Formats: sequence, structure tokens, C-alpha cells
Amino acid sequence: MTSAQLFDQIRQKKSYLCIGLDTDIQKLPRHLLELEDPVFEFNRQIIEATADLCVAYKPNIAFYEALGPKGWESLEKTVAILPKNCFSIADAKRGDIGNTSELYARAFFDRMQFDSVTVAPYMGEDSVKPFLGHKGKWVILLALTSNMGSRDFQLLNTENSEMLFETVLRTSSQWGDASQMMYVVGATQTAYINKVRQIVPDHFLLVPGVGAQGGSLPEISKAGFNKQCGLLVNSSRQIIYASSGEDFAEKAREAALAVQQEMAQLLDEYLPE
Repeated sequence: MTSAQLFDQIRQKKSYLCIGLDTDIQKLPRHLLELEDPVFEFNRQIIEATADLCVAYKPNIAFYEALGPKGWESLEKTVAILPKNCFSIADAKRGDIGNTSELYARAFFDRMQFDSVTVAPYMGEDSVKPFLGHKGKWVILLALTSNMGSRDFQLLNTENSEMLFETVLRTSSQWGDASQMMYVVGATQTAYINKVRQIVPDHFLLVPGVGAQGGSLPEISKAGFNKQCGLLVNSSRQIIYASSGEDFAEKAREAALAVQQEMAQLLDEYLPE
């Protein structure tokens, strides 16, 4: 999916919502646990209930890896049913030397057919370039995350009198352009979003931290929008665990609809057609 196609979906659906499929088997509704593949069935119902309200889905790979081969099977089945008009993100946070990164890229791009994968840039250009070598696929680099520990390194001042996350953005933006790279910027980091946009004005930002982590959708939208919206705002727990009963998919839809309606208002306000 190109950036133009993604923006077209944002316009059509009046949404820039990404739903995180952080599917924890310990949190699934009890009635699903009797099934052969409760993780996949949970995902299937969530997807069917929300596909018209979001533009992206983001399975967090750790929740599937933790289940061993069965988890990988559930993940592959989930990716296979994702709507073609929704951007798919493998939230894997990989980052290793070149030959290993190439194998990670093959796994998520060639085998599983994800549109994108999250990558940690700490090991530098040669750990990221293999992902960028796959035509039509996206790399989403961790830049400024929403967790408390982000300040341990990301906000440190460098010898260039800028914070480390700024150096990451400035340097990595030379490795690929806005047609193949996005950045993770947490919704709890609104104080720095203007700095982010000064360095990467045209890139899409994947924004976790709205909802359960307390990030403000209006604040991040006002500060982070560019001419193509430029945001994919992720919500996971607030939506997929809106209910633990047999009505979980219905309640997930209600939660997603509430976010989508707020997004529609913000798009009309800041990006009128």
C-alpha cells in the first residue's frame, strides 16, 4: 500500500485508527477457550466488527511468539484475513545486523505478507537497509516511544546539542524517504511533536499511547497532522478488551466507533476537503 492509497483510505473512512491486535490468551472471553484456535477466532471477530472503522491493524508479535508454533499459526491465519484496504503492521521491533535483518524481512514481508514491520534503529543503517530493500514494503522506525523509560536514552542531549531521538530522525531520514518509512512517536510525547515534524514533515507517524496509556487524541492530531494526515493512531486494549463477555466484538465495535467519530471531527477541522 502506497502513502497515497493509505491517505485515500483515511479520507474514505474518515479515520486514521490503527487497531492493535495484542491478543493475550489469558484475557480472552472464556467461551472462546473451548475452540481449537481461540486467538484466531477472537481476532477474526474483532476484524469483522471493526474493518470499516479503521485503516490499519497491528498484531504485536510477542503475543503470538509466546504461544510457540500454535501462536505463529494463529498469526498467519490472522494476516491472511486482514482486509486489503487496511494497512498491516508487524509490531516486531526487530533490529540486528544486516544478514539477520534480511531474514526478518523475508519472514514478515515475503512469508507473512505484512505491509510493514517495526524496527529498532539502534544498530544503525546496515541493520535497517535490508528491510528497505523490499519493494512496496514499509519500515516503521522507533523514534520517540510512549513508555516511561523512553527518557532514559531518547531524550538525552547529544554532542550536536539535540536530543537523541532528533538525531535518530535526522540520520535515518537519509536512509529512505516518506514513501517507505514511518516513525513511532508516542501519544504521550506531545511536547516534542513539533520537533519531530520539523525534521520529518512528510512522513507518516505511528502513534501508540492513546487510550489505556493516557495520550490525548486531539493534542496529538493538532500537532502531528500533515497535508496527508500523516498519522496512524493506535489503540489496542481500549478497543479489543472493551468486554470480556460473549458481546466482546460488539463492544469492540462501539469503542472503535467512538474513536473513529472523534477522528472524523478532527479531520474535518484540520484537513477539510
